Parts: sequence; C-alpha cells; structure tokens
Amino acid sequence: MSDATPDGAGTAAPIITCDACPVLCRIRDGKTGACNRYGNVGGALTRMDPLVVTQQVVDGHGDLVPFLPPDSEWDGTLSFERPSFVTGIGATTTYPDYKPAPFIVSSEHRGVDMVTVVSEGIFSYCGIKVKIDTDRYIGPEPAAVRVDGEQIGHVTTAEYGSQMLALGGVRHLTGGSKKEGNVTCAAMLALCNGEAVDMTIDDGAALTVQAGQPPVIDSVREERMRVGCGSATIGIFALQWHGHVDEVIVVDDHITGVLTEHQSGKFLDMPAAGIRVVGRRSTPGRYFQVAEPGSGWGGTDITEPLSIIERIDPKTAWPGLRLLMVSTTGEDHAYYLLDDDLKPVPAEMPEELRVSVDRIGENCEPALCTVLFMGGAGGSLRAGVTVNPVRLTRSVRELRTRVTCGGAPAYVWPGGGITVMVDVTRTPANSFGYVPTPALVAPIEFTMPREEYVALGGYTEHIRPLDEALSSGSPHGVRPIPWAGQNPWPLQKQPMPDNL
Repeated sequence: MSDATPDGAGTAAPIITCDACPVLCRIRDGKTGACNRYGNVGGALTRMDPLVVTQQVVDGHGDLVPFLPPDSEWDGTLSFERPSFVTGIGATTTYPDYKPAPFIVSSEHRGVDMVTVVSEGIFSYCGIKVKIDTDRYIGPEPAAVRVDGEQIGHVTTAEYGSQMLALGGVRHLTGGSKKEGNVTCAAMLALCNGEAVDMTIDDGAALTVQAGQPPVIDSVREERMRVGCGSATIGIFALQWHGHVDEVIVVDDHITGVLTEHQSGKFLDMPAAGIRVVGRRSTPGRYFQVAEPGSGWGGTDITEPLSIIERIDPKTAWPGLRLLMVSTTGEDHAYYLLDDDLKPVPAEMPEELRVSVDRIGENCEPALCTVLFMGGAGGSLRAGVTVNPVRLTRSVRELRTRVTCGGAPAYVWPGGGITVMVDVTRTPANSFGYVPTPALVAPIEFTMPREEYVALGGYTEHIRPLDEALSSGSPHGVRPIPWAGQNPWPLQKQPMPDNL
C-alpha cells in the first residue's frame, strides 16, 4: 500500500505531506508513506494501526489472568472497568518534537492519581545486544557481523556460557553507506519483532538468531548452555566422582579443569594421577589455552580429547588408572583405562559415571537467544513530556518516574540521559516499527504520580482521563491485549532507592 510521492510530482488526487519523521513523504489519497505507519485517509494524515492497550483480565474467581485460553470468558473487547494501561504502540509520535505527547493519560491505581505520557519514539541512536547461549566458537572479538554482506555490528566480550553480539547503533545506521543503514535497520526491526535473522561473522560462523529460540550455528541447532567452566564443573561434581574414577579432565575453551590437581580433589584427599594437560597453568587444576576456540569439545577445536594430554608421569600414574574426559555440557565424554604402558585405552563407562555425565546435561539450561533493544530516549523526545526536559531525566534517575516500552519493564542505565534497555520478548507482538531515515520506532511510556508530573512542568492542560483517552483512541481504533503477567504492572509505584 506504500506509495510515497517525491516533492514536485503531480497528481489529480489530493496529496499530503507526512511530518511524522524527517523523511516528509508526500502521500496520495488512500496510500501510505514509506514506513507504512501513516497514510492519507480522505486528505488527513492518519496513523494506520490501532492504539494498543494492555488490560488486566479477571477470571470468574477474581484472580488476575495474564493469558486466557481461546474459550475463556474474555472476548477481547475493550472494557473501561478493567485496569488498563495505554502503551505507545500505535500512539503516534511527538516529531517534530515541539508538541506534547499524543497521549497524556490519568488513571487511578490503589488510590493514587497516576499520569502516563505515551508516544512512539524515533530512535536514531539505538542498538541491540544479543546473548547467544553457547560455548561454540562464533568468531573473534571484535569481528564484523554481517547480513546480506553488510556489517550491522560486531562480536563483543563473551559472558559466562554465552557469546555476545553488539548490533546496530548510529555508526551502522547512518555512518556508512545507504545500503548498510537500510540492511542494519531491517535486521534490527526483524530481531526486535521476534523474527529470525540469518547472519555471518567474519572468520567465524553462520548464525540464525531469533529472540527466545535456540541459536543455530553453522546449521546446527544448539540445545544446551554449559553448566559452568571446566573448573566450576569439577567443583560441582567432584564429590559425585569421588571413589568412581581416579582422574577427571573437563575440557573447556576458557578454563580446563583437572580434578586431582584442583582444590576440590585435594579436599577429597585424591592422590595425584600424573596426567598433565597442555596449556598454561593458572592455579592448581585450572588451565588456560589448552586449544584454539572451535565447535568441538567445550567450545574448543578439539575432536580427539586425548590430544590435550601433554604427558603422563610414570612415577605417579599407574596401570588401571580410571580416566574420565568430559565437556562442560556433558554432550562429549569418553572413559579410559591406562594399560601397562600407561596408554589410555577406551573402555565402557561405569554406570555411576554415566549418571554423573547425564547430570551435567541435566544441569545445563536450554540454549536460547536473548535480544535486548537499547535506545537513548534523551534529546527532543523528552520535550513531549515536559517543557523542562532535564527534570524528566532526574525524575527517572530517582525512580519517581517509571519507564516502560509497550508496557514492558525497561532497565535505565545510570549516568546522563535516559538510556533504556528492554527484553523484546516481554513487549507485545510487533511493538517496533521503522522510519527510512533509517531509524527504529519503539513505544515508550513515562508513568508517575500526578503531583510529580506537575512538578516536572508537564503539559497538565493535555491530561485526559483514561476512559476519555480510550474512547477517542486513534482513527483505527483501540486494540486491547491481556497484560503479560511476567511484567510488573506499570502503574505500580516504584520503591525509592535507599540513598535518596
């Protein structure tokens, strides 16, 4: 339906200029602009999607039900009697930022008169942090992450059991070529709206990333997040191995553990086994750099575990020594007995050890991709809330004003400005849009007691009661959705920090 007309193009149909973003699309009657969010309806600029309102639904027993089955009593219609929260989804924007937010709504919560200021923010300064639960090597830091050949971000510092990506940001949205900006914006939009995105990493893996779903790495779907590093795995399971095996080596890309050298083995009075692994010894039983990163055992490039054994000391080891080698997820494991020449010979694993290996897998959490939208809600966006924007910043920092995105809780980073981060799986479906500047559009809501809004220098003359705001809604109506029960109710007053 998109049919934006460049300046100067003539047509008999009435044309209007959309001022909802800096692109200034000229739109024919019955068509939409480049973003498909605004259209020309009978000569009037119109937001094409309904305003989304989340409502607390009560079952027949008086209990709040975040998600009701299809045959439930609630038929999906709007009810002014249910506790309701107006989100920024479909609310329209404050751009060009000289005007108050499109919805400034008052409602009562537990006897407190609350005000929620609602709009759709245009975020040129925004990015995505992606957490990928895997030990497998995906690429070096800070290798480029690419979609359709264009760099959209980079590999960043790995965290415990997870690889991390930093995607988007103004550098890729506007600092490169037009194609780079458009590809970056499209990939970010898809990820934020819960879609799968294929990407590649320079000198690394091919990935498929989707929020809330297991990662796919080089066409292999990941199942497990590691239980811990090699040292931590020994600490967890040492007592279960004691008496059933003489040595355990837990292969890990970061910290490979050796049981009898480890403090856990010393505590259990296990005799030294005399098996020395390659790599740099850090502290007793903990070895760095035993192998290169890869998709093998424990996130290394090892496919043959015995290759990391540097030597076996004949003065310490003995024939019949029982050796277990295992990865940090338990997916890879092998059991050996030393022969008369002190060579490891594969053997059938005793049941007691198999139980412990299975337990490693049991203690591994499912591998998932986590997508966090991150944006700077400073600058002119705040002018839609108050004539004195710095007061809003201070109110947010002091927890007097709560920030949400589509009703989902947002983490506000310390320091200057209002830099927010939100888990996209906690926002309603299709919460995010875009404008072809390029930039993402995200819902944002500021909620506070009425007296706080007055103190901020807010647009008090624009406050409308909830029922009035919902009655007027938007030209394309109001879409009520059940409140996501894992989210705190946005109107709940936040506790004050101890240092205030």
